[in-house]
Amino acid sequence: MTRNHQRDTRLVYSTEHGGTCPQCNQKLDRCRCGKNPARPAGDGIVRVSRATKGRKGKGVSVITGIPADDSELKQVAKVLKQKCGSGGTVKSGTIEIQGDHRNLLVAELKGMGYTVKRSGG
Repeated sequence: MTRNHQRDTRLVYSTEHGGTCPQCNQKLDRCRCGKNPARPAGDGIVRVSRATKGRKGKGVSVITGIPADDSELKQVAKVLKQKCGSGGTVKSGTIEIQGDHRNLLVAELKGMGYTVKRSGG
């Protein structure tokens, strides 16, 4: 009996790229291809809103429009989370702080020198 070798050649494991980026061929810890995606230029106004969509009714304060890269956003988010006494994250150029802290966030961001508007209801 002969075996069908075409059917038995499915890929299980590959070291094709190994520890390098397939786009720039640098080591993964030195790669800068996808770490700082270009963001569209805003109007210079930081907006603070509240969102519950996709969070099972739990509200978060969402901060958009800060003209900074991801590392700077993480530093700003760290300061704001400490001021609010709650958790949060940085996702795709926005800062999310758990809970409704819009008034406190607007005051803190104005103190940091940003032009801030409260958006939404």
